[in-house]
Amino acid sequence: MRQLRRSARVTTAQWRRKLVYWTAAILVGLVAVGFATAADEAESLRTRMIAWDPWIMLALTPAGLALSSWLTRTLFRGAQGSGIPQTIATLHLEDFTVVDRLLSLRIAFGKILLTTLGLLAGASIGREGPTVQVGAAIMHAFGRWLNLSAIGIRRGLILAGGASGVSAAFNTPLGGIVFAIEELSHSFEQRTSGTMLTGVILSGVTAIALVGNYTYFGHTDVVVPIGISWIAVLACGILGGVSGGLFSAILIRTSAGLPGLLGQFVARHPVAFAALCGVILAILGIASGGITYGTGYVQAREIIAGQTHYPVSFFILKYIASIVSYCSGIPGGLFAPSLAVGAGMGGWVAQFLPHTTPGAVVLLGTVAYFSAVVQAPLTATVIVMEMSDNQQVTLALLATSFLAFAVSRMICGHSLYSALAEKFLGVVENAPPPQPETSAPAHAAGPPAGAASKPI
Repeated sequence: MRQLRRSARVTTAQWRRKLVYWTAAILVGLVAVGFATAADEAESLRTRMIAWDPWIMLALTPAGLALSSWLTRTLFRGAQGSGIPQTIATLHLEDFTVVDRLLSLRIAFGKILLTTLGLLAGASIGREGPTVQVGAAIMHAFGRWLNLSAIGIRRGLILAGGASGVSAAFNTPLGGIVFAIEELSHSFEQRTSGTMLTGVILSGVTAIALVGNYTYFGHTDVVVPIGISWIAVLACGILGGVSGGLFSAILIRTSAGLPGLLGQFVARHPVAFAALCGVILAILGIASGGITYGTGYVQAREIIAGQTHYPVSFFILKYIASIVSYCSGIPGGLFAPSLAVGAGMGGWVAQFLPHTTPGAVVLLGTVAYFSAVVQAPLTATVIVMEMSDNQQVTLALLATSFLAFAVSRMICGHSLYSALAEKFLGVVENAPPPQPETSAPAHAAGPPAGAASKPI
C-alpha cells in the first residue's frame, strides 16, 4: 500500500508538471499572437504617417532608434539583438543565474516593446527572432516556478519555448521543430523531444484558434519541373548564397566592433550612433518610396503572389537597411527582412528566366537567401514550404537551399547565430560576477554591461 501511495504521488506530480508545461505553451501562443498584432499596428501607424508626410521619417526614425537604444542600455539590458543568439547561448551556460537574467520576463517584455518601437520607427527588423527569446523566457519562467533543478529539463524547456515561438510566429509547426533541432540545439535528444513537440503543437493551435488557419504568404500552386526550369535553382542558389553569405560575414564582423574612428564613436556614444543609423534608414526609405521600412512582409507577399513587380533597387536597398538596422544595436530579428530580400532577389532573377514560372523563381530566391543567412537549409526549406502552402516545389526548394548553404559556407565559415552566440558566451563568461542588486539595480534584468553593448 505504501508503494502504491508513493506511485500515486509521483503520478500526480508528473501530471501537475505536464499541466504547467501545457499552460506555458499556450501562453507562448497567446503572447506571440499579441506580439504580432502589436507589430502590425505599429507598421500600420507608420504607413499612415508616411502617407501624411514622408519626410516625417527624418525625425521619427532617428528619434525612435535613439530611444530604443537608450532603453536597451538602461532598463532592458539583455534585450538587444535578434534574441536567437541569446537563446542558443542559454542552452550552453552552466551558470543558471545568468540564464535567469537573460530569460527573465522583464527582458521578454522589453523585447516586445522595443521591437514594436523599432518597427514604428521604420527599422528593417522582424518580430520572429525576438519571439524565440520571448517563448524561451516564458517556458523558463514556468520551470523556475516549479523549482526544477535538473539542468537537462530546464534546457529542454528553453528549447521548447524557442521552438514554440517560431511555430506561433510563422504558423509553421514543422518549421519550429526543425529550427529547434537544426539551429537552436544542433541535436535531437529523446528526453526533451516530447516537451518540445507538445509545446510546438499547443502554441501553434493557440495561434490558429485566435487568428485562423492562415499561411504566412498565402497559397501558391507553382511548380518547378525537372529540366530547363532548374536553371532557376542554380541561379538563385548561387546568387542567394553569395549575398546571404556576405550578409552573415558583415554582421559577424560588426558584432566584434566597427573599425577606426567610427568604432570609437560607437563605443563612446551608442545612442547617438543609433540615431545616425536612423537618419540613414530614413534616407533609404524616402528614396525607395517607403518600401524598405519595417519587416518587408507586405512586399514579399505581393512579390510571391505576383501582384506587384518591384525594381531591382528594392532588394538592394532592403539589404542595406537590414545591415544598418542591425548595426544600430536595437532589438529586432532578421527572419522577415531576409525573406523580403530573398523574394525581391527572386523577383528580379525571374525576368531573365522565361522558362520558369515567375512565382516559383521568387520562392527559390526566398529560400536561397534565407538559407544562406541562417545557414540552416532544412529550416529554410520547411519554413518557406509551410508559409507558401506548397509541397509541389519541395525538391527544388531543398536543392536551392542546400546549394545556397554551400556557397554561403565558402564565404562565411560560421553559422551567423552560432557565431553570435559564441561571442555572447565569451562576453558573459569573462565578465566579473554581478554586484548585489541593491548596489547595481540596472544589471538585475540583463547581462553585464559589456554584453549589453553588443548588438547580437
